[in-house]
Amino acid sequence: MEDEQNVVLEGDEPTQGNDADDKFAKIREHYEADVELTDDEIDLIADVAVKYIRGLLGCFGEEHVSIDEYDGDEGELILDISGGDLAVLIGRHGRTLDALQMVVSSYVSNKIKFHYPIVVDIEGYKSRRRNKLTEMAKSAAARAKKQQGRVALAPMNAYDRRIIHLALLDDEDVTTHSEGVEPERRVVVTYQAR
Repeated sequence: MEDEQNVVLEGDEPTQGNDADDKFAKIREHYEADVELTDDEIDLIADVAVKYIRGLLGCFGEEHVSIDEYDGDEGELILDISGGDLAVLIGRHGRTLDALQMVVSSYVSNKIKFHYPIVVDIEGYKSRRRNKLTEMAKSAAARAKKQQGRVALAPMNAYDRRIIHLALLDDEDVTTHSEGVEPERRVVVTYQAR
């Protein structure tokens, strides 16, 4: 187990001097001033995340994976991992993947000293999940309109609820809100009579 921990932390030595801190300080200043980050600045952040992910995957014996980097619709950095036997890292309804993303995001935030939005995906799972949730939202809206009432969806995490809300944002015939207490919090779609 000690060797596995060394793999995760390999190359993660304490910073000597201020060189590494200074490059992230400048990036942090740009980000906090709402200045668009350059490709090189984003690459530095991505390098920290990718190196850490590779170390974690090495603990699972997954050393031959590819990690594609691309920009998301909302300015986030998306890291899509593919190759190997990664289904176990997705987990039921993506819960393990959500946990992996939280760990990676926390690590990167700690390393660069500010929060930059990072999404960790495995073989496009989140993209497929987003499409499925969007269809679910539209179906719930259609049922709410047909019944002229409200439709409560199954409990889901905050990220999934947000996708539902955004999917129906432009539908003037329905409103959405979340109700309940975690982990049973759910979206309710309600018909709006005009």
